[in-house]
Amino acid sequence: MRRKITRNQCGGGNVTLIPVMLGYLCLTNGAVLASPQIPAIFAFGDSLIDNGNNNGLNSLAKSNYYPYGIDFYQGATGRFCNGKTVVDALCDLLELPYIPAYITTGLNGTRLLGGVNHASAAGGILDETGQHLGDRYSLNQQVLNFESNLDSIRAVLGTGRSYDQFLARSIAVMVFGSNDYINNYLLPSLYNSGYTYTPEQFANLLLNHYTRQILALYSVGLRKFLLAGVGPLGCIPNQRASGAAPRDRCVDQVNGMVRFFNEGLRSLVQQLNTDHPGAIFVYGNTYAAVGDILNNPATYGFNVLDRGCCGIGQNQGQFTCLPLSDPCPNRTDYVFWDAFHPTESVNLILAQRAYTGNQTDVYPINVQQLAQL
Repeated sequence: MRRKITRNQCGGGNVTLIPVMLGYLCLTNGAVLASPQIPAIFAFGDSLIDNGNNNGLNSLAKSNYYPYGIDFYQGATGRFCNGKTVVDALCDLLELPYIPAYITTGLNGTRLLGGVNHASAAGGILDETGQHLGDRYSLNQQVLNFESNLDSIRAVLGTGRSYDQFLARSIAVMVFGSNDYINNYLLPSLYNSGYTYTPEQFANLLLNHYTRQILALYSVGLRKFLLAGVGPLGCIPNQRASGAAPRDRCVDQVNGMVRFFNEGLRSLVQQLNTDHPGAIFVYGNTYAAVGDILNNPATYGFNVLDRGCCGIGQNQGQFTCLPLSDPCPNRTDYVFWDAFHPTESVNLILAQRAYTGNQTDVYPINVQQLAQL
């Protein structure tokens, strides 16, 4: 019988990871839990899944203060959410402990064997994305950071079959693209990309850069990839507050830009699967999943769609949560936590749809099937 690892059992505290048949058992307070479905998750992305990497950077993009983490058992860790991120929720579903941030002190040896989160708020596919917010790890730097850990993993597993299978059976979760629009293309006063490229050209530029780094991860041994598309950015409180559309409408122009990227990413997944038969690349249709929530909120128990649970300005969407500000008390009613990020309730839905969804949600297979390969 499949046993779920709860967040208090394996999400924090003194956790020991013991390699067992390319996986490991997690011991917390003497309790031995079921072996995870995969050895590890290696996460790459932006603030949607950052769990603390920006805490140690000279950056304006930080969330290691209340009310962030108000519903998370560890409090304000640097997650841009009231609770769990999508990666945390996937860890629950895959029976993995929550993976540590790359900057975690003493992260080496067996502590790397459950995976690492390399995501960084304001980071993008392009190196320059988000530079006006200070330091951040771009996609390129996140890949380099991952590669810097490989020697420590190899020191534990050796250089033979165990090491190769560990990487091949682990899943790389990649969540990129949002910042390349919000903190680059849609800021013509700070970046020239909006003048230089049409929306279609910019999407192609992003996908070309993305492809190179995906293949860099493939070249060092990763074989399972979940590549999340960009959600309907024109519907986030920040864009609704921009005045580019009526107050009760999403910004259709922004959503149209994002579709170029998503369609290209889905096509890229098809091409990568054709060119690399020993690997599997999965497209996560975040746009459709969030769109379904926004179009059918009552089905999911939501009734506030157009503003953040915390934040200031129009739609509570012009800035992120200020330190010690009071968020809404009815957080499960809200789709958006702040100006840019979904609530934990939405993240749980997105993770479940990625894990068990059909080809509308995840293509060509879902995460549960990916884990079994």
